[in-house]
Amino acid sequence: MSYFVTGTDTGVGKTRFSCLLVEALRAEGVDAAGFKPVCCGDRDDALLLAAASGGLSPDEVNPVWLKASVAPLVAGMLENRPVDTADLIGKFHAFAAAHHTVIVEGAGGWRVPLADGYDMADLAADLRLPVIIVVGNRLGALNHTILTVESIRAKGLPIAGLVMNHLVDELDTASITNKGIIEQLTGLPILAEIIHGQDFLDVEPFLGR
Repeated sequence: MSYFVTGTDTGVGKTRFSCLLVEALRAEGVDAAGFKPVCCGDRDDALLLAAASGGLSPDEVNPVWLKASVAPLVAGMLENRPVDTADLIGKFHAFAAAHHTVIVEGAGGWRVPLADGYDMADLAADLRLPVIIVVGNRLGALNHTILTVESIRAKGLPIAGLVMNHLVDELDTASITNKGIIEQLTGLPILAEIIHGQDFLDVEPFLGR
């Protein structure tokens, strides 16, 4: 099963999780590959996904690379190169036709603007993939998660579940209690809990069996 990976914010660990998931799926013999539709600023996310996907080229994994470290809409304006969303969707379908499972990693959070009148939520809806939400487990995660879940549900998309990503070694009261409260408040399963520095992932919850 393919997924669209979003996050409660930028810098919450979407790339790290996406790479771990692709690697775990490939270890199980699944032809899995990561797809990063748009990168802004450096291309590190795409390079990591390309390596995790068995050595695909960055251009295969990441069809749109904008150099400014801002939202794609703004980066496209600065470079006079707006994101062609129809072309982006076509690139995804061509990529998906070549792989059994595709893990699509969004840029930033759920509502990051991609083009005029079109944001990351619109792209996810057009790709018609179930969504995985990566939660940066820290103070504020409850609010960010609830808002993200509400927005995804308003878009009519299925949510596969949540991934709790611990951003630091030491846990405070918020990060310790977030997991149980988030499950209670959203009614969604925690598919994985990733500790700081973890380099493996239990693939079973993501196999769609």
